[in-house]
Amino acid sequence: MGQSPSVPQAGTSIQVIGAGLPRTGTASLSAALEILLDGPTFHCGTQATLGPPVQRQIWMQALKHWAAGEEADQKAVLGLLARQFDGYAATTDAPGGQFVPELMVLYPDAKVICTVRDPVSWETSMSHVMHYTFLWFLRGVLFPLPGMRYFMDYLALVAGQWKRLYGEEIPTRQTYYRHIEWLKEVVPEHRLVFYDVKDGWEPLCKALGKEVPKDRPFPHINDGDAIERIAKLHIRRGLTRWAVIFAVGATGLAWFLYH
Repeated sequence: MGQSPSVPQAGTSIQVIGAGLPRTGTASLSAALEILLDGPTFHCGTQATLGPPVQRQIWMQALKHWAAGEEADQKAVLGLLARQFDGYAATTDAPGGQFVPELMVLYPDAKVICTVRDPVSWETSMSHVMHYTFLWFLRGVLFPLPGMRYFMDYLALVAGQWKRLYGEEIPTRQTYYRHIEWLKEVVPEHRLVFYDVKDGWEPLCKALGKEVPKDRPFPHINDGDAIERIAKLHIRRGLTRWAVIFAVGATGLAWFLYH
């Protein structure tokens, strides 16, 4: 997950489709691509939690149409994705990485870059993410926040897509392996790049035909810290809103009983 949401830039179009799973360095790739492409990157995890609510609503519509799978639904998905990514130079993270076939249709000249890491450590890292995204009380805590009220429904749709693609709603290392094999099946070899952010600028710049930025260290971002920080932020906001609701309700009840 990135550090802050990106704002679309008029006239900018997708040049890179980030196909890496969450917790594979997608935030670092996002920051690097913003430098190389000189445009905003749509990091899906960040935009879903900190971006405008309409972006999450678009994802939910796209995921529902994707699940339906009819021809009209497929056209609807393409339209929604085009709207979602209008003004961005690249997309990274899920669920964008699960819409790779559709994105290749919309952006036929874009490179598909899949960030990779050790599957065992990835499984451990994803367990940490699941702890914060599926807390049993989260739906109730987020309910008084209009922008986050349907976040758990959004997560359920994402989990449903993973179930259909990989056979698992709760990711394990098998999810990782199946994702890699799926990409090899749906992406032409000349468009697909596997990339480890630990390798820094050179392989990424080579894949994109870009010069290595001078005097710019590669942006290594620990998005695990961001996930925990953002989760706690929304929990605090929700609890604060509930406290205000109860305080106003108690005041109103007291006034009614007094009078």
